[in-house]
Amino acid sequence: MNIFNLITEIEKVDPEVYERLDQRRAIFKHFAGFGKKLATAAVPLAMGSMFQKAYGQSSGLSAQIKEVLNFALTLEYLEATFYNQGLSAAGLQSSLTGQSRTDIETIRTDENNHVKFLKAVLGADAIKDPTASFDFTGSKGGARAALFPDVFSNVKTFLAVAQAFEDTGVRAYKGGAALLMSNNTVLEAALNIHSVEARHASHLRTMRRGGPQALPNNEQDSPESWITGDANGGPAPGITNGIYGPGNPASKYPSEGNVVQAGINIAANSNISTNKASEAFDEPLDMATVLSIASNFIK
Repeated sequence: MNIFNLITEIEKVDPEVYERLDQRRAIFKHFAGFGKKLATAAVPLAMGSMFQKAYGQSSGLSAQIKEVLNFALTLEYLEATFYNQGLSAAGLQSSLTGQSRTDIETIRTDENNHVKFLKAVLGADAIKDPTASFDFTGSKGGARAALFPDVFSNVKTFLAVAQAFEDTGVRAYKGGAALLMSNNTVLEAALNIHSVEARHASHLRTMRRGGPQALPNNEQDSPESWITGDANGGPAPGITNGIYGPGNPASKYPSEGNVVQAGINIAANSNISTNKASEAFDEPLDMATVLSIASNFIK
């Protein structure tokens, strides 16, 4: 294990990681108690303890925070694996090229760094790697008809599913934020990831439309770079509706078409259309609804 490489990758997600580890020059002090001949097998335990202290303070991470972070880790594994498989898929080699491939590679790197970061923070409490259980066609390993049979052979389908994942991630992190408020350090790091997920979603929408100069037509083929209302069901109506709809309870997790914020009807009070009012705010989504959406891609 290259400790400095791991911390460098985590720094890409949380720029303040060195401050949380006291100071860059003092980082080895965390290993002083392990002796000069620290066994290789003990290094992961030492690293886990170090990050637990950095993000959990003296009391460690609460059960609720561990649950939320493992929920986030499940989503990050799903996204990272999707991009890993897509970029290596033979069916996309001739269609996902040039700047588009470069952009997806950047997003892939971000998602893999999110996985590394969350695993480091959770340490021994992190879920086991679930990648073997993923099926991005949505057929649940052949148990049902595939939802996206050409996901790794049709670049349009690939980008549509990518957008669906990123739109889900934005709402998932926003929904989980309230459950992390007891630990400001973890909350700040999660919000750092949330903003990156939002940038991914917007960029993928722009890619699907054909670039920033292209005019949007419809959510299924050439979407806007942001979400309007309930997105007309998203890139695959009938399959992706839940990503943009209400959570449970709907009073706490309204759909993306919501125009009431802090009890104020934005459309009525600002004299703008309901569509424009909905575009100005993203809505949170609860863990159960998000996991139900993700279950479409788990065998």
